[in-house]
Amino acid sequence: MVRYIFVRFLLIIPTVFILITMVFVFMRMIGDPITAAQGGRLSAAQLDDMREAAGYNRPILVQYVEYLGQILRGDFGTTISDNRPVTEVLVTYGTATVELVFYGLIVAFLIGIPLGMIAAAKRDRWPDAGLRLFAILAYATPVFFLGLLLKLVFSVWLGILPTSGRASSRTRIELSRMEDATGIYLIDAIRAGDMGHVADVLQHAVLPATALGLLTAGVFLRLVRTNMIGTLAMDYIDTARSRGVSEYRLVRKHAYRPALIPIVTVIGMQTAMLLGGAVLTETTFEWRGLGFQLTHYLSARDFIAVQGIVALLAVIVAVTNFLVDIVVALIDPRVRY
Repeated sequence: MVRYIFVRFLLIIPTVFILITMVFVFMRMIGDPITAAQGGRLSAAQLDDMREAAGYNRPILVQYVEYLGQILRGDFGTTISDNRPVTEVLVTYGTATVELVFYGLIVAFLIGIPLGMIAAAKRDRWPDAGLRLFAILAYATPVFFLGLLLKLVFSVWLGILPTSGRASSRTRIELSRMEDATGIYLIDAIRAGDMGHVADVLQHAVLPATALGLLTAGVFLRLVRTNMIGTLAMDYIDTARSRGVSEYRLVRKHAYRPALIPIVTVIGMQTAMLLGGAVLTETTFEWRGLGFQLTHYLSARDFIAVQGIVALLAVIVAVTNFLVDIVVALIDPRVRY
């Protein structure tokens, strides 16, 4: 087990290296960041001076080696549009994205797993057909369209949930005044001991979490259904059924856990999907996280900031896959060999 974990950990290094290299190359394919951000606003001489001051007139290989050195030191550069350290942007807005992805995973689990179990138990009957259609629609519907639809129904028509933001202005201000604030509003609200703040944070999280979580819930539903159908056809299930064990107990006690193993294996990939979906979700609901900031910096053509944000997201995905590999190895010893 130790050898397996060590090997999987070592694989993080080339994975992150390749991802960061791809980000660097793609950003440079469209030109240097100074010209991209300031082109058309400054004269050619001013652009040349800024490029020389920032070192973008040097050979691309020299810039690449220097960039890798900065990454190893934890320095992602300074944004061009608002002159902030990229690390400050990542720390300030990264917690919001982590919080939203966590909410999205909870929604995916709460919806996808129970509905997948029901679809397997009602195989080839109308509940199964309806749930399979729901899974396809949940996966295929663009997250921004679903977000706008949820806002229209629950915020505009019914008026029961907020339309945007992570919390109300009063809650945001009070949480920002906390000492040693984590930046994760739910944790900070619980630490503050104010249930009003907790309720406010959760109300603002319902719609964006639902819009983002349904994207993955459809995948989980189909995985659980497929694997539970396979498990229910096993000989030991037939033996338990012949002994008079109820169908509910067969599904809930005997077939449930084996069907969850594929869910764990795809969590890493689904985390990447959730991070990608968070960009559109945060923009739709004005959830001020990395996705929201990414669209802002793309509009400003601030590719230093874009490069740093994408690099961090790549690291998060690589580390998540590493953790998932460990969990899968603990659940299924066959993976270690």
